[in-house]
Amino acid sequence: MDNSPEHSVLHGADTLRHEPTLTHAPSAGAVSMSPELFEKLYLTPKVVRAGDNIKRFANPTPLGFIGFVISAMTFSMVLMGWGGASGLTPVVGIFFFVGPVLLLLTCVFEWIMGNFFPMMACGVLAVFWLSFGMLQLPTLNLAAPYTSADSSPAGALSTGFNAVIALYLVVWGFAILTFLVLSIRTNLVFVLIFLSVTVGCWVLSGAYWKLSTGDYGMAGQLQKAGGALIFVAGALAWYMTVAMMAAELQYSVYLPVGDLSHLFKPPGTGARKADEEA
Repeated sequence: MDNSPEHSVLHGADTLRHEPTLTHAPSAGAVSMSPELFEKLYLTPKVVRAGDNIKRFANPTPLGFIGFVISAMTFSMVLMGWGGASGLTPVVGIFFFVGPVLLLLTCVFEWIMGNFFPMMACGVLAVFWLSFGMLQLPTLNLAAPYTSADSSPAGALSTGFNAVIALYLVVWGFAILTFLVLSIRTNLVFVLIFLSVTVGCWVLSGAYWKLSTGDYGMAGQLQKAGGALIFVAGALAWYMTVAMMAAELQYSVYLPVGDLSHLFKPPGTGARKADEEA
């Protein structure tokens, strides 16, 4: 592919002059690649697309992964209480800036590129961090309405408050489960990421259920288990980020991700091959 295309600029009524446009260093997305490599880099099937944005712009997918990795691993280590860590208020930025900002940017860029599945995944995960981060802001005092005058646990330890959060995480688990099922079209690492997050949501939901019933010992154990699952998801996402960046920078080191695309033949395979040959 010519990385310095020319275009025609009209000067006057009958004069055409060719001038070079700005050039750019192509990423792996700008050169010919196999469907397997395409799905590894963009986490979406290589299909016939309108336009050539894949060839014109850099791959935004690793940017969203970085936001997820930093947020998920910080969140999980605090849940597991590493080094005596307790409370998420000091790192509330992971819920409003590091995770959501990078994921939302990636969501927009993936939309521009025409990459449906990663666009959906990044957008959904971004709003999860934002919504869960609201619970960590002490200034909002969200538990205040649950404070009662009787002897029952009040505020953040009340049954109603924790049951609401538990239900919320149950719903999120089913939402991520949808992505888990659909991700089996991509690669094994991506599937394991969604599997860890799905089960992690449900385990953390169980922690809030136990907290609502006053079983604080079991709630603490479930919190650590949920944190461990989120940590696994973060570590896998970190590996996937390195694999994608290494492929984009055309390093000779090949990091396998367990390609699953060859197990499925999506509709339009013939059209895709014709487009590649053209």
